[in-house]
Amino acid sequence: MVAEQGGPEDQKPQSDEARSAFVPPPGVEQPAAPSEDDQPTSEFALPAGLPDLSASPGPGSGPGGGAGSDTLASAFVPPSGYTAQHQPPAFTPAHGIPMVRLTKEAPWQDRMRTMLRMPVTERPAPESVQQTDDSGPAVPRVLDLTLRIGELLLAGGEGAEDVEAAMFAVTRSYGLDRSEPTVTFTLLSISYQPSLVDDPITASRTVRRRGTDYTRLAAVFRLIDDITSAEHVEVSLEEAYRRLAEIRRNRHPYPGWVLTAAAGLLAGSASVLVGGGVLVFLVAAAGAMLGDRLAWLCAGRGLPEFYQFTAAAMPPAAMGIALTLTHSTDVRPSAVITGGLFALLPGRALVAGVQDGLTGYYLTAGARLLEVMYFFIGIVAGVLLMLYLGVQLGAQLNPEARFIPNDRPVLQILVSMTLTLAFAILLQQERSTVLAVTLNGGVAWIIYGAMAQTGKISPVAATAVAAGLVGLFGQLFSRYRYTSSLPYITAAIGPLLPGSATYFGLLGVAQNEVNTGLTSLSTAVATALAIAIGVNLGSEISRLFMRVPGGPVEGPSRRAAKRTRGF
Repeated sequence: MVAEQGGPEDQKPQSDEARSAFVPPPGVEQPAAPSEDDQPTSEFALPAGLPDLSASPGPGSGPGGGAGSDTLASAFVPPSGYTAQHQPPAFTPAHGIPMVRLTKEAPWQDRMRTMLRMPVTERPAPESVQQTDDSGPAVPRVLDLTLRIGELLLAGGEGAEDVEAAMFAVTRSYGLDRSEPTVTFTLLSISYQPSLVDDPITASRTVRRRGTDYTRLAAVFRLIDDITSAEHVEVSLEEAYRRLAEIRRNRHPYPGWVLTAAAGLLAGSASVLVGGGVLVFLVAAAGAMLGDRLAWLCAGRGLPEFYQFTAAAMPPAAMGIALTLTHSTDVRPSAVITGGLFALLPGRALVAGVQDGLTGYYLTAGARLLEVMYFFIGIVAGVLLMLYLGVQLGAQLNPEARFIPNDRPVLQILVSMTLTLAFAILLQQERSTVLAVTLNGGVAWIIYGAMAQTGKISPVAATAVAAGLVGLFGQLFSRYRYTSSLPYITAAIGPLLPGSATYFGLLGVAQNEVNTGLTSLSTAVATALAIAIGVNLGSEISRLFMRVPGGPVEGPSRRAAKRTRGF
């Protein structure tokens, strides 16, 4: 029985691992062995049954692409359907594509603003300034740092375009070039996409509190300038977070009592600017300081800013009415009330709102202008309440008692500079910028007085020209110091604010002279818009005569959105 058994390999059972999974089991017909000609071909080879287009004559035939060629055509050979007479516009022109260059001498605001106005496909390659580890930048931390910086800038009153430029500069410096920041009135967001095949990463931050502190604003600008600078300045993420925390913790440069005194100085200077004397100066200053303390009390109780403006507008108006009831002939109550209004008019928010609208950020501009409208309505409510009360008490308020400027030009120039100085203190500016903005305010009043009072030109037109020079000089100052232009512009427009037109308009409404009141109020609105447009136009004109990076070597170097042409 042993002899009937097979060989040794038949006695030993085969395991499943001993056979290939592709070997047919016993009893199945074995396929024929493949010949050498049936070996697998390249995946770029044409399947059987399709015609060989490379064998047909045409413009694409030639070395490596002609008839009967067994090799693949060169990638630089034009396709078969291409002709030189009907070349598609996608091909590179004969003179080449102009190279985009960003000058290193220009401030980072101009460089980043130029890149934001470029299409994404035309932006130059990134040049990372700050070093990162081998694994690349920490994307979540960079986005968080960018949002925190943008929050401080937006809360400080910076325009939406400048905030976007700052956020783009920070992300680009840390290697995140494919980022798109978005700024609205209360929401900041930024999206980063590592590549075309990766999912984008988006982060956002809400701006809930706003505070005017231009010292903090200047410190943030210095931080951004160090981050974007390539002059051997290395700012790691940890160092940037540390400096940002110090900026947040820093106290305001001026205490509360100095701010209250500055509000009184501003109101008193404005009252002298519209024709008041020493007594008017003192009364207007006292009313403004009382209104400022009342507004601080309302803020401490958690009341919204609308009611704070209403409360702050009541004491100056009440003091002006009290002077009228005393039948004093050498005191002008209108100058007292006008001085108090100068200290309350939201010129900073108005300029920022109009600037956002002119640069294409319509959502943010609408929100800012709506905020200005609410503030203005609060001021109107407080003054009208006092005026109605004064009319009921028999106060003889004369809406025709317009101030007659000005037989005191030297005094008014000095007073306008004092007003600008007080305004700069209220904005918490750095002491190094106070002198420059004070001189800028004096120049603005000189231009306005020369045009409106000496040249008999329309006050609205004179205001626009003076505001344009303020914006021009503010840009020059800011470029010299490599910082924001707001500290050199906002306080300088203080003497141009339409305080008297606002007061006489409200007085006309209070005395049932609606037509006269609305005419004066419309003049105040036109003057305010002239200030905002003039400031923005002056800033844009300054860039036309300065070296701005970006664009071709020859031709226009700065692009803007095309007009819609009505459709």
